[in-house]
Amino acid sequence: MPAPASFRFSAATGLHRGDRAYQQDQVEIITHPKVQGSVLAVVADGMGGKSGGRKAADQVLLTARQIFERYMPGHDDAADMLRQLVQESHLMIKLTAITSEEEPHSTVAAFSVSPALECDIVHAGDSRVYHFRGAEMMRRTVDHSFVQRLIDEGKISEEAANTHPQSNLLTGCLGTHADPPVTLWHIDRLEYGDSLLACSDGLWHYFTPKEIGAILHALPPREAGEMLIGKARQRARGSGDNLSLALARIDPLR
Repeated sequence: MPAPASFRFSAATGLHRGDRAYQQDQVEIITHPKVQGSVLAVVADGMGGKSGGRKAADQVLLTARQIFERYMPGHDDAADMLRQLVQESHLMIKLTAITSEEEPHSTVAAFSVSPALECDIVHAGDSRVYHFRGAEMMRRTVDHSFVQRLIDEGKISEEAANTHPQSNLLTGCLGTHADPPVTLWHIDRLEYGDSLLACSDGLWHYFTPKEIGAILHALPPREAGEMLIGKARQRARGSGDNLSLALARIDPLR
């Protein structure tokens, strides 16, 4: 049933260093400064040296805030805003690289929700956005990675991809010499019971979509985020990456 004007939008973020020495993930849910009900969620998984990855992820979040502040929901196009977020973040990370010894790179996974419950999604790299309706996955982003290419070519299964020795090799992200991929996706209208999850590979690596959907459906966003991070930490068995998530759900007003 489509959600009418009376709905509750609940959201939460989660961030954990995992078993790494440094935190290079960044996550934020940004509310629009002028338009109530307009929200942007961003996850950035930085890579490159002990501080290079963090600088890159910080740059994605800083750029996202600046672009979202200039964006006018209802007047400007949300897909154009997200495209600009990817392209400007990429350029700013490359400028950062000129003044540092590291090679800073970052993924990005972001979703924008309007007051009318339209949703636009963008990603570059292997951080993902999932759309669930109840416990059922409707769709997810497709990674810009070497193993995803092997899956697309029918050479390996999704299960085999998780344990592939080159599972962390990306074919596109922000801050590289090549222009980043800008993969956009639009949802006309979110409905009651819909959830959106943006997360880094340090989280999704440990779950099937069915498991994620069951947790998001059963628990409010904050508790669901805590459970996902807790289970990912258990399953990592001392070798987990940084992990981050931004989670939002649409419910009827009670």
